[in-house]
Formats: sequence, structure tokens, C-alpha cells
Amino acid sequence: MNIGCHALVWTGEFDASGIRSAAARTRAAGFDLIEYPLMDPFVFDAAVAASAVAEHGLAVTASLGLGEATDVTSEDPVVVAAGEALLLRAVDVVAEMGGVHFCGVLYSAMKKYMQPVTARGLENSRRAISRVADHAADRGIRVSLEVVNRYETNVLNTARQALAYLEEIDRPNLGIHLDTYHMNIEESGMFAPVLDAAPHLQYVHIGESHRGYLGTGSVDFDTFFAALGRVGYDGPIVFESFSSAVVAPDLSRMLGIWRNLWADGDELGAHANAFIRGKLLAIDSLRLH
Repeated sequence: MNIGCHALVWTGEFDASGIRSAAARTRAAGFDLIEYPLMDPFVFDAAVAASAVAEHGLAVTASLGLGEATDVTSEDPVVVAAGEALLLRAVDVVAEMGGVHFCGVLYSAMKKYMQPVTARGLENSRRAISRVADHAADRGIRVSLEVVNRYETNVLNTARQALAYLEEIDRPNLGIHLDTYHMNIEESGMFAPVLDAAPHLQYVHIGESHRGYLGTGSVDFDTFFAALGRVGYDGPIVFESFSSAVVAPDLSRMLGIWRNLWADGDELGAHANAFIRGKLLAIDSLRLH
């Protein structure tokens, strides 16, 4: 199991310097893995990232959220094609970095929709994701669809919705990505969704209810980690946090990061690494009971 950190804890700039700095600080905080956000996979320097993670002995993953111009639930075929092309390139970036996981809001735009997804839009999404999953399989990449709250998609807000979506596609490398921040908003609890998703659960984000220091909000982490232990989850567990102290302007606006919940990413990251490993150790000790 790799314990990781989202690179936006360290920087909002992903030029060569930002890529290298994020990798170095991820390792310094004690993590095993770095997740790079591919805000534009066509310009992200995968070679620099591959070199940086190799230098620091890190595993690497990548994530993204589609925008309006690349929304694969659109009824405009030009927009859907643009979204699919972006996702295909992102898969290639993951492979070029040496990673095996690609995740995020890949099946729709990451935005607040003002109406439910249409039947045609949902079908467009499924067809695009099917082709992306097939391309990823050829590159040895697993694709995980992140379940997020109602203000960030109108497609997958719960684990059960994700399971229904996967049933229509049925690709062995396509799975579910759960995030405690979003679960705390949408799910009825933190245990059953993990059990429901377990056969397809490939990726986990750990985030607090206010996006800040773990253990200072309302997320029921004890129950969530107990559920991970019950199903024997052994995939990536990645800390994710946002503050106005570290700004990637487009993403900050999209996620509504208006408050400065922390100023020292290094301290925050070290705390998160210890918090996650402590929860996992406690759950593992239950086998002695």
C-alpha cells in the first residue's frame, strides 16, 4: 500500500521547477507516492516528472477534472471529442511518468451543473470512458472514476451510482475512486459505501470536511479506515488538501478555495502522513483482538 500526497499541497505551479519541488517535499514529508494534477496534460512535462519521482524513490499517479470545453457529457460531439482526446493524452502522461493509476472527475466536467445529466450525455460519457479505459489497458494503466459531491458533478455522487455506471461499461481496469471529503457530504455513512465499492475500489483520497488539517473537522475517519481494513483495501491512499496559501487559479475558483486553512504545506503534509499511518496501524492491530 502506498501512502501519498496530492501535489497541490506543495505548489500551484507545475513547470519543471514546481514538478521537482513537489516530489522532493512529498518525500521529505514521509510519503511514498505523489499525485500530480494534470491541469493541461498537453504541456505537462512527463519526462521531468519521471526523473523527479525516480530521484526521490516515489510512486506516481495523476488526476484531473474535465472543464466545460472538454465535458464528455456534452451533447456537442466536438466538445466530447476534445474531452476524449485530453483523457487519452493524460493516460499517456501517466505511462510516461512510470505510473499505473489515473483518476479524478474524468466522466463529466468538474463544475456545478444546473440540471440533471441527460440520457444522451450519459451515453456519450460512457462511450468516451470505455475508449479511454481500453487505451489505458494497452498502456498498463488503471482508470479510477472519482465520486464527488453534487456541486462538482451531476453524474457520480455516491458509490452506488459509480457501481451502476461501471456495470454499463465493464472494463477490468476501470474502477472507483472514493474521497472522504465528498463522502462526508453525499453518503449516508462512511462504512457501507466502502463495502459496496470494494470489488472495484482502486483509489482513495483522504480529505477533511473543510479541506484542512486531518482530524479537525467532521469526517468520521475511524469508521472509514475500519471499512478499508474490513475489505482488505491495499491500493493508494492519498492525502488531499487545499488552501488559498497555495493557489492554482483555475482549480481554486472551481473548488471554491476562498479561505486560508493552512499556510505551511510541509507541516500539514507531515501531519497528514502521520495521521493516515496511525489510523492504518490502529486498524491493523484489530487482528490481535
